[in-house]
Amino acid sequence: MKTKHMIRVITPLAIVALSGSLLFAADKPEETAQKSAEQWLALVDAGKYAESWKTAAGYFQTAVSQDQWEHSIVAVRKPLGDLVSRQLKSAKYTKSLPGAPDGEYVVLQFDTSFANKKEAVETVTPMLDKDGKWKVSGYYIK
Repeated sequence: MKTKHMIRVITPLAIVALSGSLLFAADKPEETAQKSAEQWLALVDAGKYAESWKTAAGYFQTAVSQDQWEHSIVAVRKPLGDLVSRQLKSAKYTKSLPGAPDGEYVVLQFDTSFANKKEAVETVTPMLDKDGKWKVSGYYIK
């Protein structure tokens, strides 16, 4: 009888422990930030530049006005042509970046191909914004 009771106690604890580790694995900042960055990049790829500015981090919005952003991104992206492919190259979590306030950032690099530029590297830097969501704070194409 004691054995059955012991099994009943251990089983719920094991389930809690397993579900806790699964939740922890799914909450890695790099993964969450990457999903956010890819949603943001989809807006840029679709030419929805105003929407990309509106969904960017507050830090991004204070650094560049919506009008400046739209003019800059058109000048950079239009000559490249349509997106052909994008593959994550690296993801690095950090709490500080040169020229940016301390915070939580993930620097993502993508190997990207466009119709008019076969090999490019996009660097997208989401940050954990004041509302607790990962939002893009920087974008650079090389």
